[in-house]
Amino acid sequence: MTLTEGKMFGVLVVSLPQGQDGMNLAFLAAYSGLLEGRNDWEYFVPPVFDAQQPDGYFKQKEREISLISHHSPLASKKMSQELQLWLFRQYRMLNARGEEKDLVDIWQDYHSSPRIQKKFPLPPGGTGDCCAPKLLQYAYQHNLKPVCMAEFWWGESPKSERLRIGDDESGMIRHHEQFYPACRGKCKPVLTWMMQGLDVDPNPEEINHSHLTPEIVYEDEAMAVLNKPSGMLSVPGKTEDYSIATWAQKRWSDAMIVHRLDMGTSGLIVVAKTKSSYLTLQEQFVKRTVKKRYIAIVDGIVDQPRGRITIPLTYDPLNRPRQKVDYKKGKSAVTEFEVLASQNGRTLVALYPHTGRTHQLRMHCAHSDGLGCPIVGDELYGRKADRLYLHCDHLELIHPVTGKEMTFNLEKPCEFEK
Repeated sequence: MTLTEGKMFGVLVVSLPQGQDGMNLAFLAAYSGLLEGRNDWEYFVPPVFDAQQPDGYFKQKEREISLISHHSPLASKKMSQELQLWLFRQYRMLNARGEEKDLVDIWQDYHSSPRIQKKFPLPPGGTGDCCAPKLLQYAYQHNLKPVCMAEFWWGESPKSERLRIGDDESGMIRHHEQFYPACRGKCKPVLTWMMQGLDVDPNPEEINHSHLTPEIVYEDEAMAVLNKPSGMLSVPGKTEDYSIATWAQKRWSDAMIVHRLDMGTSGLIVVAKTKSSYLTLQEQFVKRTVKKRYIAIVDGIVDQPRGRITIPLTYDPLNRPRQKVDYKKGKSAVTEFEVLASQNGRTLVALYPHTGRTHQLRMHCAHSDGLGCPIVGDELYGRKADRLYLHCDHLELIHPVTGKEMTFNLEKPCEFEK
């Protein structure tokens, strides 16, 4: 079979019941949503619920709604919502304890926030049809014990930023033969339920990083400039309080973080020691007069020696903290780049952001309309490594008290392996 577009596939290693075929381990395979318009290919596990039967209730109601949509749009909209609710009730998901719950109840139990429930009262279309839920459901139904699981993209990167029903690549970046975690928006609530009763590895988002300590690059009575280590938060997160902000406040009681770096990003970060210094410094960041340079190692060879990337970005509300490209509603994001060196299928680049959008550099590197080469160690838009190879090594700003121009530089930690 030749794929007309890329697709997410998944493999689940399972432990067989004792004595079955004289083997201990086997594996199951699945694909996300539909594969070339079908959900019944041999070799792969079946869907949790088959809504594609031409004479089934779902398809019959779809045809009925389509017939009245032109002359009665309000009635067709109400019928569509009722049909979607009916469909989600048919997905009765198991967990490792043998308990069962449908997608509507799973979604509402997981999202306790009234804001989320009001904006998204039902799961997104295609929930339950991604690889991981299909694999676990089949394993539980057949008395197979899950051991480990992985999902990977096969084929061309998705070009469309729109949601394809049944898939999990809504505006997400995917590259051939690379592994990815299950999507947050659709799968995280479902997998949180389905994995209950399994002995799983600790959530990497909940690992404590209190052993990390920033280096003081510069300090006076008004401000300090620190070298933030990779893996340390800029400000307290949902599961960890330790951060540059809390570290600085213990050292300087009135310290305030002026800007942020992603947890995985290392390098220069500015701390104000007084409120007046904070306001003056923050204004410079808001007005984009601060000059910054980042260096990164990207996975792939960048052909252009230098260039300018202008890809508008917006947040993905159901897949935070992921961002996505949106040429209609996205906010302007501009990055200049310069190739410094290339070796062993990787490229060392200098990145000069002119805007400060969330994950701007990571998206501009990874997306096919940018460099098309994700930053090494970028688990959201590329693949895991020992760290995120993104480092802020140069910063220029005006001192908040003296008004003098100040320049800070760091040595490059992102060197190629020898």
